[in-house]
Amino acid sequence: MLKQPDLSNLSKNDHIDQFLLLRKIETKNTKQNKPYLFLELGDSSATLNANIWDRFENYLTSLKVGEIVKVVGNIEDYQGNLQIKITSLTKTDTSDNISPIDFLPKSKKDKDQMVSEFIHRIKEIQNLYLKKLLENIFDEKGLENFSLAPAGKTWHHAYLYGLIEHTLEIIKICELICDIHPEINRDLLITGAMMHDFGKTIELNYDNSFEYTDKGKLLGHIVISAMRLNEEINKIPHFPEDLRNCLIHLVLSHQGKLEFATPVVPKTLEAIVLYQADELSAKVNAYKNAISKNLNSESGWTKFIPLASTELYRPNLSADNEGMNNSLFD
Repeated sequence: MLKQPDLSNLSKNDHIDQFLLLRKIETKNTKQNKPYLFLELGDSSATLNANIWDRFENYLTSLKVGEIVKVVGNIEDYQGNLQIKITSLTKTDTSDNISPIDFLPKSKKDKDQMVSEFIHRIKEIQNLYLKKLLENIFDEKGLENFSLAPAGKTWHHAYLYGLIEHTLEIIKICELICDIHPEINRDLLITGAMMHDFGKTIELNYDNSFEYTDKGKLLGHIVISAMRLNEEINKIPHFPEDLRNCLIHLVLSHQGKLEFATPVVPKTLEAIVLYQADELSAKVNAYKNAISKNLNSESGWTKFIPLASTELYRPNLSADNEGMNNSLFD
């Protein structure tokens, strides 16, 4: 990829002259009902808004989401948020050193390490039916697609390698609960954790932007996951019917509530644990991202976050122990 400054490192009044990925383009109206062009432009580190106020009609017909554009302009501050004041905007062709996927956000965790951990988790499964099922689904091609995919478009783990990161977080939470409650079927629960969001590899397109596929819009990742499970189970002779039903139930119920678009509510101990583990992983990641993007470093508070229905606070607890008298703790 072409070397250029990360958007996240730029500040107010900085000049910008670099390639960016077009993440959104649409017309909006001012309070005076005058149309203007709204853009979201980003690299792997950040996304900034930009507005074009006049003579923008040609951009609507010549540009589309997922394309790389050359942007010249300056960084400015608008109501506490950085945005790009565009001087020129030019469509560019991709080449060997400029690929749309290079501009997509990525997990901060090492992909290869996560893949190795995921494979190790499959090897730990003791139930031979479940292990065979996972080995068939997560073959070389299946694991590569799974490890590359984001876990969502915007809500949580919305970056490349996000799906495997999210899944491994859930597995660790489930393992802890299994240690506390040995009545839980560990193999069933971990297999359900691995498969609960598998459908997102098909629900989402992540070649040049995070958008829903036609199949994703029509079926959704829950149904896609359940269909794939049933299809692969049918290939394994004598797979126990009750094990099939309980595993598919984990996938169908993992979003917990009917109003959250889950087909059924959790009705087994394993399903209840998976729902709560999924919620914990997703919400911690979503809140963490909301804080990092909206934090006022001086006050330690964010602006109002709709996700949380409140402001959020990050205390500065990094003070060291210098000057403390150890005898106070003797």
